[in-house]
Amino acid sequence: MIEKQFLPLHQVVRHRRFSLGWWLVLVAVGVLLVLLLGRWPGRAVAPSLAPLPQDPFIQVYFNHSQAAVYTDPYRRIRRQGDDLEAVILATIASAQSSIDIAVQELNLPRIALALRDRAQAGVQVRIILENQYNRVWRPVAGADLEGLDDRDRGRQSERQRLIDTNNDGTITAAEVEQGDAVRILQLAGLPLIDDTADGSKGSGLMHHKFMVVDGRVVIAGSANWTLSGIHGDFANPDSRGNANVLLKITSPELAAVFAEEFSLMWGDGPEKQPDSLFGLQKPGRSPRPVFITGSQVTVQFSPLSETQPWANSTNGLIRDTLLTAGQSVDLALFVFSDQAISDALAQRSQAGVTVRALIDADFIYRSYSEGLDMLGAATPDHRCKFEANNRPWSQPIQAVGIPALPEGDKLHHKFALIDNVTVIIGSHNWSAAANHNNDENLLVIRNPTVAAHFRREFDRLLTDAELGFTQDLQNRLQRQRQACNL
Repeated sequence: MIEKQFLPLHQVVRHRRFSLGWWLVLVAVGVLLVLLLGRWPGRAVAPSLAPLPQDPFIQVYFNHSQAAVYTDPYRRIRRQGDDLEAVILATIASAQSSIDIAVQELNLPRIALALRDRAQAGVQVRIILENQYNRVWRPVAGADLEGLDDRDRGRQSERQRLIDTNNDGTITAAEVEQGDAVRILQLAGLPLIDDTADGSKGSGLMHHKFMVVDGRVVIAGSANWTLSGIHGDFANPDSRGNANVLLKITSPELAAVFAEEFSLMWGDGPEKQPDSLFGLQKPGRSPRPVFITGSQVTVQFSPLSETQPWANSTNGLIRDTLLTAGQSVDLALFVFSDQAISDALAQRSQAGVTVRALIDADFIYRSYSEGLDMLGAATPDHRCKFEANNRPWSQPIQAVGIPALPEGDKLHHKFALIDNVTVIIGSHNWSAAANHNNDENLLVIRNPTVAAHFRREFDRLLTDAELGFTQDLQNRLQRQRQACNL
């Protein structure tokens, strides 16, 4: 038997027969290892920034934060970011008497299981969902699958992979019972309604994303309680979730205000009496100041009928708050389509206030986007009509654009940072639909410690963002004008 002899690497390097070809092979293997290890879920990942101080009563968490790391519990990816689901789970676990939840969508099974466990421990749990998402997963194939648009087809695939815990491509009844959040809630007998409980086919959107625990803690922000809203998509391994924020606010007074909103929608719950109030069935309510130590906080809920003065609406509160800006306004928005808010920003810009805006790539260049106004541009819609009362800025700015996000992720934020002191945040998109149709919430928080977190998030998003009158925008405008013979 011949024993193989292996030379130490340093001797191999000196060996006369070690050719250039072998060097190239070693280099190629090294590059491959770097690439593989760079994408490996268990790779070493560290925070790139130090954590900021948190206010004792208003904590801020971003799922793309560079100051924290965690392991996505579903895709097993080690990544930067605050674990928003862990914040929710810890708050649920702390509940001693009651948990009231109003979220547009909930598909994370660990949250559903945590709610079941607290209910079994004697905690009162009540849940409101948007009717489109109050459904147990079912297989969709053939013509039914073909009939779905790309967005719904993607949702179906993502939900299937979330439930398919052994990843064998087949969903069993047991997997549905352990992996489908709505089914878990049903089996636990937890009281759950949606926005058809008022006897309608559903409000504009039940778009809230809040929870009230024990009448003293509020979880609120922009994040839906979903895989794509918090962690990222199975279809895009590089995805880190839509850019979102959660606030954890300890304040019995604020909790009472959110509990009032919940009660209007809840009515008698699942008892089938049409006494739940959603959308425009709810009474219009003015902004409510709330005392929280160290902060000035105002809260308002949507919608408000178009028959009422626009100034009294949630968008009116946004406009009035922006008009207080003396130095700077930074926006990170999913949608921005309210002309009156744009007009107010133009006024502050012309007065010397620095205005910058980042808007989601799917919405920034649409005909109704105020991002176009800020750039001094306008484009017709698919009917070749310009938006009524559209007013592009006479003094355009260039600091408007699209952040660089991982593939599959959206800029889902709805925040403004004013003078590095005041933050506008909530579920409320800056649109007419949010203002006049949807169930929404908005918070205005004046607190420099809280604002510092939003300062860091905006600066992160601004890095490598595509700003100004880009070639892509020029091409889009030219194509649309040519299509309309303009």
